[in-house]
Amino acid sequence: MTNPRLAERYAKSLIDLAVENGKLEEVHQDAQRIIQLCKLSRDFDVMLKSPIIKGDKKSAVINQLSQGKVTEITRLFLNLLVRKGRENNLREIMHVFCDKYDSIKGINRINLTTAVPVGDDVVALMVKKIEKETNLSNISINKKVDESLVGGFVLEYNNYLVDRSVRRFLKEVKKEYSKNEYQYNIR
Repeated sequence: MTNPRLAERYAKSLIDLAVENGKLEEVHQDAQRIIQLCKLSRDFDVMLKSPIIKGDKKSAVINQLSQGKVTEITRLFLNLLVRKGRENNLREIMHVFCDKYDSIKGINRINLTTAVPVGDDVVALMVKKIEKETNLSNISINKKVDESLVGGFVLEYNNYLVDRSVRRFLKEVKKEYSKNEYQYNIR
């Protein structure tokens, strides 16, 4: 994150405005769409960050893309970002907005990374175990696959990391053997 304080301020303003107007759910959906748009369209993301493209051109593109697809609050907010020259922080602001939304709704996001894709039955078991061990409730799991783990899983939640992967175990074994404590003393 390039400017977390700025993203925090703008996200708080947007969430306060959305709550005040009773449009929190709709604005949250808009934020998720914008994050997806930035991920899927590299051209859009580059256009927002480009210092060469003038603000009025950026506003025109944003208005064209958002016409009838986002709430009026979100559209006006996007135009405000362009007027203030903060459009290059849009993705960060929307991520912080989604985090604040989760906090308001009491949703606990957990990232589960595995070496192979897992089914819903495994995810349900993980959710039960996490609820029992951590006293968290209303859990939402984001699944990712990382073949470099070799096996096992990695859980990330609330600044905690639970790494039960084969990759981590192999690193620990390598570290133990690098100490060379088991070398025989031959005379």
